[in-house]
Amino acid sequence: MRLAKKELVIDLLKRNTDGLTITEIAGILKISRNTVAVALAELKGAQLIRIREVGMAKLHYWTGEKR
Repeated sequence: MRLAKKELVIDLLKRNTDGLTITEIAGILKISRNTVAVALAELKGAQLIRIREVGMAKLHYWTGEKR
């Protein structure tokens, strides 16, 4: 089940190229913010996403497969 939620986050980030916050991702996918944060941390560790701070918000962007 954990992998399925991570895949949902990946698919959502691929479709939204303007970037999304953790709260936006959680609201769209109807999963907890903590679950989203864990998935994003794993993706960041794998260098598959980038994070840009805009004021208080952190926008998450899909960067693609690591080469």
